[in-house]
Amino acid sequence: MTTRSAPLYAGCRFPVEVISYAIYLYYRFSLSLRMAEEMLALRGDTVSHETIRAWALKFGQVIANRIRQCRLARGNWWHLDEVVLRIAGKKHYLWRAVDQDGFVLDVLVQSRRNKRAAKRLLRKLLTKQGRAPRVLITDKLRFYAAAKKNLTLRCEHRQYKGLNNRAENSHQPTRRRERQMKRYKSPKQVQRFLAIHDPIANLFYLHRDNRTVAEYRTARGQAFQAWAEMAGARLAVKTDPHLRACAMCPTSA
Repeated sequence: MTTRSAPLYAGCRFPVEVISYAIYLYYRFSLSLRMAEEMLALRGDTVSHETIRAWALKFGQVIANRIRQCRLARGNWWHLDEVVLRIAGKKHYLWRAVDQDGFVLDVLVQSRRNKRAAKRLLRKLLTKQGRAPRVLITDKLRFYAAAKKNLTLRCEHRQYKGLNNRAENSHQPTRRRERQMKRYKSPKQVQRFLAIHDPIANLFYLHRDNRTVAEYRTARGQAFQAWAEMAGARLAVKTDPHLRACAMCPTSA
């Protein structure tokens, strides 16, 4: 039995489970649209890659917004870093903030690497997080300190490259997608893609190395349940019937 009556998918010819699975494949793994099309074809679902693209843009942002609304409070240690992107032959900078647990807080694509750009990132973080960090960790780029001073933040600021591996490692999925997509086409495309990709990546960021096999599988089952709830689809995988509600949802015990 499939779910066809979800308001989000009104008017769609395909069942909710097919649409949500296509979005999951595209944003969860480093797959091209044609790879996702082939994986759906193996299941017997004939969908063009352009249809998957349309689904990803139309429904992916809605699902990502729902994940953001149901997230737990993130850590109060902010790791900030920036990485160079070549877009249409021009140099741009992807500014990223993660917490001490590796969850992506926000990203911002800008054409400059200066005090104004760092200040814009910090202001956006303060607005969305609703609070200032307890500790701010960056590399030795002087613009972070200048932006912090301009915004009169009173948090501790640690500037040492070795401390900021958390933020630097968080760029790796973006680099993999850049190679798979054969470079990003525009700053708007990067911002739009990562605004959907990162919340979904946060949902399935399970810290596998710090868990037993049973704990990991339980956490993975919770993530699957949360995904099905956010996407408005029926859970297609078998899970423990005694599995608790996802800890990311505010209604969970």
